[in-house]
Amino acid sequence: MHEMSLLVYVVDEVEKVAKENNAKKVETITLEYGEVSGILADCMVDFWELISKRSELLKDSKLILEMLPAVTVCNDCGKRYPTVEFAKVCPSCKSKNTELLCGSEFNIKEIAIA
Repeated sequence: MHEMSLLVYVVDEVEKVAKENNAKKVETITLEYGEVSGILADCMVDFWELISKRSELLKDSKLILEMLPAVTVCNDCGKRYPTVEFAKVCPSCKSKNTELLCGSEFNIKEIAIA
């Protein structure tokens, strides 16, 4: 499970930003993750409950997860399509010459501090 290691990274980065801004408390953290990133949202929420309690800045903070849809482009016809529905085969021209545009990312989108 890579969710725990991702959250360790998030905690380190959020604490760093919070301290740089003289925050007394982090209220919410919004994370974006791609639809095909392999991240399990339920695990992220469960692990957040455990890991956030270890930090005074993050204790009682709320984790917000936003899933970004996966989109693929066909390099032959230029059509963009939903990756999960059609995988690597373009629904328009049936080419397999395709490329994932987005949907595998993981970002700290927003940190709300008090």
